[in-house]
Amino acid sequence: MTIAEIKDALPEYAKDLKLNLGSLFNNPGMTDQQVYGTALACAYASRNGVLLRAIAAEAEGKLTDDAITAAKGAAAIMGMNNIYYRFVHLVSEKEYGTMPARLRMNIIGKPGIDKADFELFSLAVSAINGCGMCIDSHEKILKQAGLNKEVVQNAVRIASVLHAVAAVLDAEAALSA
Repeated sequence: MTIAEIKDALPEYAKDLKLNLGSLFNNPGMTDQQVYGTALACAYASRNGVLLRAIAAEAEGKLTDDAITAAKGAAAIMGMNNIYYRFVHLVSEKEYGTMPARLRMNIIGKPGIDKADFELFSLAVSAINGCGMCIDSHEKILKQAGLNKEVVQNAVRIASVLHAVAAVLDAEAALSA
């Protein structure tokens, strides 16, 4: 299924998602790597096969192999980190925050693409996964790298639309099964 076919397949109650999906890839101020890498990382994080295949097809030719690997890596590492650091942030016992995480995170140091772009992908996935501690950390790094607030906002907009579309697709598939 293509993005256009997904738009057409969304039910009427998700009309706003159709409209937002239609303008999702038009983000002035963002490079193709930022837009399509963020979208691919978010599609992986949202775990809907139909959406993931459509986004991967849309990103084809717009992302290098290294950028594709980095987007997948951001979804993978944030899947782990968001759980761990959300726990550290939410648990009443603050001593956990002083303990070493003992989690391998090599891809964060060497993502294979521009570090700021990888951080942008990671921020968007962290928004999907709801980890405030990670969101703050990635946003701070993005500011230090010189990315403006509109780019950060666009990345989170991509995350929010794709995650909502994935949820609708999953719900509708469950009803028809």
